Amino acid sequence: MLKDILKTLESDARLTPKQIAGMTGKSVTEVTRAIKKAEKARVILKYKTIINWEKVDIELVWALIEVRIAPQRDVGFDAIAKLIYLFPQTRTVYLVSGTYDLLCIVTGKTMQEVADFVAQKLAPIEGVLGKVTHFMLKRYKEDGEILTGEEETKRQPLVL
Repeated sequence: MLKDILKTLESDARLTPKQIAGMTGKSVTEVTRAIKKAEKARVILKYKTIINWEKVDIELVWALIEVRIAPQRDVGFDAIAKLIYLFPQTRTVYLVSGTYDLLCIVTGKTMQEVADFVAQKLAPIEGVLGKVTHFMLKRYKEDGEILTGEEETKRQPLVL
């Protein structure tokens, strides 16, 4: 039951318990109770709106930053990850496998602002061994939502 409610909410957080009840075959009371319980248990962490920033006059620069770190005794990667995710510029931090340990998504008003964050805040953290910054040039899809649309890309026909 909870799985159906969560999947429905994840696809559209604006749905009311009554709408979710109709979609899942549960009663409004069951849905409301399940949602409150999931919120209290931090299964539901936040209700989110995905914004296509390219369509408004607020421009954000997005960057993916790969960070290689030295794990610390007794806490592994967690302590350094926490230092990084507490910065307001950091939107997302993942522990990943591969050449780098953390993948961070960072935003700023300009490329220089992101570069300053990397140089002045991220790089000096004790235990950060290396980093690679990738500036996002265009976002096509985020959290399952396609961001490109109405404006169709005109392509030159391929002539053989």
